[in-house]
Amino acid sequence: MEFNPRRSRELMASINIIPLVDVVLVLLIIFMVTAPMMYRGIDVNLPQSSTNTIKSEERIVMTVTKNRDVYLDKEKISIDRLEYTLSVKKKQNPNITLYLRGDSEALYGVVVKVMDAARKAGIDKLGMVTEPVFTNKEG
Repeated sequence: MEFNPRRSRELMASINIIPLVDVVLVLLIIFMVTAPMMYRGIDVNLPQSSTNTIKSEERIVMTVTKNRDVYLDKEKISIDRLEYTLSVKKKQNPNITLYLRGDSEALYGVVVKVMDAARKAGIDKLGMVTEPVFTNKEG
């Protein structure tokens, strides 16, 4: 049995990164699965659009359902109280943006009333939330 003292003093020069890659891939899969569930408000069928321009700033999400119900964030609100409530929110934050999520089967008149209440409350920034259109761009 030969003992080589020089060989035992060598340090391991490589780092095993395979466990790190495994952890990163698992985290990536978890984020990909949970990302669509980050904002779940009132379920509505959104109309489709080919652009997606929602900016991350202070915002209010208004939802109009096909049953003529109006929700401010997740709280049901009557159209009569809407203008006052929006004006209070506008006073709290002058740079607030209203994002309107209207069901594709919602009545046009209800959506217009919501938009009108937002304008009367002084909210200048109004965004319409839509789902992107997926087209097949082959050939």
